[in-house]
Amino acid sequence: MKNKFGNTIELLAPAGNFSCLKTAFYFGADAIYLGGKEYGLRAKCGNFSDEEIIEAVEYTHSLGKKLYVTINIFAKNADIREIEKYALFLEKTGIDAVIISDLGVLGIFRTLTNLDVHISTQANVCNSHAAMQYVALGAKRIILARELPVKDISEICSVLSGKADIEVFVHGAMCMSYSGRCLLSKYMTGRDANRGDCAHSCRYKYALQEEKRPGEFFPVEEDDNGTYIMNSRDLCLINKLYELAEAGVASFKIEGRMKNEFYVGGAVNAYRRVMNGEEFNYMDELEKLPHRPFTTGFTFNDKIKEFEKSSSVILNYQIAAVVMEDNKIRIKNKISKGDEIEILSPSGSNGKIFSFDGDTVSIPEQIVSIDCPYKIEPCDILIKKG
Repeated sequence: MKNKFGNTIELLAPAGNFSCLKTAFYFGADAIYLGGKEYGLRAKCGNFSDEEIIEAVEYTHSLGKKLYVTINIFAKNADIREIEKYALFLEKTGIDAVIISDLGVLGIFRTLTNLDVHISTQANVCNSHAAMQYVALGAKRIILARELPVKDISEICSVLSGKADIEVFVHGAMCMSYSGRCLLSKYMTGRDANRGDCAHSCRYKYALQEEKRPGEFFPVEEDDNGTYIMNSRDLCLINKLYELAEAGVASFKIEGRMKNEFYVGGAVNAYRRVMNGEEFNYMDELEKLPHRPFTTGFTFNDKIKEFEKSSSVILNYQIAAVVMEDNKIRIKNKISKGDEIEILSPSGSNGKIFSFDGDTVSIPEQIVSIDCPYKIEPCDILIKKG
């Protein structure tokens, strides 16, 4: 899609389920990345069965958009035979690319299929020499490590120009460990982050305990809330897109395969409208989404604000329902008579706020009719404060 930068830069969105996939495309995503039931790094989200991947590809291509599948675990010997079968299945579905971090898995896909391969941020590509090695192995796109400053991103883009695309994360939660390669969760809980089962141990509250003073805890930094020394803020580069475009980035990626329709739709909507050159208060739109305080991270040297004092997310608004056909809505959270409801649509809320006058509905996924004073379309999202 052409955008205000004068070229074609892809807006890439996450989808943990089919509803989020439809929502992302409705709000303006150019491409989607998703995971199957195995071999991705988001084992706790809904993910897509084989049948759902086939359906998702058909739906995506009917819109003229693209779909990528993550196979970014660090594989063990026991995984290889099934990954080989999965590679053959994915090629038959017609997906546009696979996202891979493991060199062995890369070899499987390059040997058994003709699918385009994108190198995951988990591979920690931090320099042009590493990027070119992956290009030599057949990679079509490199998703750079999030630790890189924009100067380095620009240099890598220059070296790879015409050889492979560069993709960077522009929004969403960040891992405190180097490009997400973390052992903390495995060590503390037995859940392996490098195989999609992260327990988010970095979000826990930590203190020091001296060996001979059991039960006596010393905060690393004194604070009323305790100390969260590994609790990263959320990345937000929406006001830095020009710099990234000038650096040569081909794809802006939003994190969030474990997030709901409100988060996915709202984030895509804000970035899409900025990329289209619309004038609006995009930070107000992003502040409505569940998030931690924002940072530009290492990309633009905001290291001082990297960690936050609470692991809780800011919940200014929450999703109430997703609009379906014929003024029906699918309930996501309780709606009570008199609740003030705001409509999130691809053009923004634009003051579309009304008071819900129906009976209280509290059963998630229940489908009910709604009397709304505004025109609403399927995939619009109803949100409320709180």
